[in-house]
Amino acid sequence: MRYAPGHNEAARNRIVNAASRLFREDGIAAVGLAKIMTEADLTVGTFYTHFKSKEALVRETLLRALKVRHAELGEALRVGDFEMAVRAYLSPEHRDAPGTGCPIAALASEVARHPRATRLTFATQAAPSLDLVAECLSSRRGGEKVSRADAAAFFGLLVGTLQLARATPDKVESDLILEAGLRAAFRLASGDNAPSTSPPVRGS
Repeated sequence: MRYAPGHNEAARNRIVNAASRLFREDGIAAVGLAKIMTEADLTVGTFYTHFKSKEALVRETLLRALKVRHAELGEALRVGDFEMAVRAYLSPEHRDAPGTGCPIAALASEVARHPRATRLTFATQAAPSLDLVAECLSSRRGGEKVSRADAAAFFGLLVGTLQLARATPDKVESDLILEAGLRAAFRLASGDNAPSTSPPVRGS
């Protein structure tokens, strides 16, 4: 059977889009190929036409999802409203929609247990977004140089807060966690919590 030009690319995109949502909603380990292919409206037998393994699909999904998230972050920060971007991240709406939300918050803990190639894809694709956050924090602190590591610590606060809020079944308590995270994030963004001296070197 001959397919129209672009058929394979379209099918591949459907698989990646389905996997991206399902991985973020249910977790990578919990989602099997059968569920992904059903969601993509394709037969399971055609999966290996497009990907060598589930791990290859995971890497492709991370690559695309993180690129999309980076573009969204860049657009939000170009508008110049850092506070609005942070509030959107730590919002009940984002908490309640993991399937379309930040892939870092949804998948980082699982990716940490995956092979090096997958972790490298994750880190490489997340790095540009951390650089954007570093630039924004530097601007808010009057031009103070903010490293990628410092930006990762700030972003880690957002990610951890969101994860805890999602894990908390009581919505009132979950909302309070988000609000506390916002307060902590804005203090950290302004540099108010920065230590006056460097921490002691371990073992000194």
